[in-house]
Amino acid sequence: MHDLLTKADIIVLVDSFYERVKEDAVIGPIFLERIASDSWDKHMSTMYRFWNSVLFGSADYRGNPFSHHIDLGIEAAHFERWTILFESTLRSLFAGPNVEEALMKAQNMRMMFEAKLAAIRSNPNIKPIL
Repeated sequence: MHDLLTKADIIVLVDSFYERVKEDAVIGPIFLERIASDSWDKHMSTMYRFWNSVLFGSADYRGNPFSHHIDLGIEAAHFERWTILFESTLRSLFAGPNVEEALMKAQNMRMMFEAKLAAIRSNPNIKPIL
């Protein structure tokens, strides 16, 4: 196995991860309900750009990923399952320092999303700034 090094590696990771997501009993239904069958190509393209930006500092992605998660009704169990699937997919495909960096960034993203969702849910009269 080699380290996660290129955008081509990102594509392999994202494709493999979402195949697992679609089949997962915990988070699969959320994705399958939210993303229409004819919209998966667009979603995947966005995810390639997003992870390329997060992991390699490219300027491919422009957007606010958190805004797409506010109204999904996701809870700690969903974040936990997403993290498990992401890590197991990543480790099954790659090995090296960039893998560890990717896992750290994914974990940080999870904590930030969970904290923001908790703040929004505990203050229903405050509209979040996105």
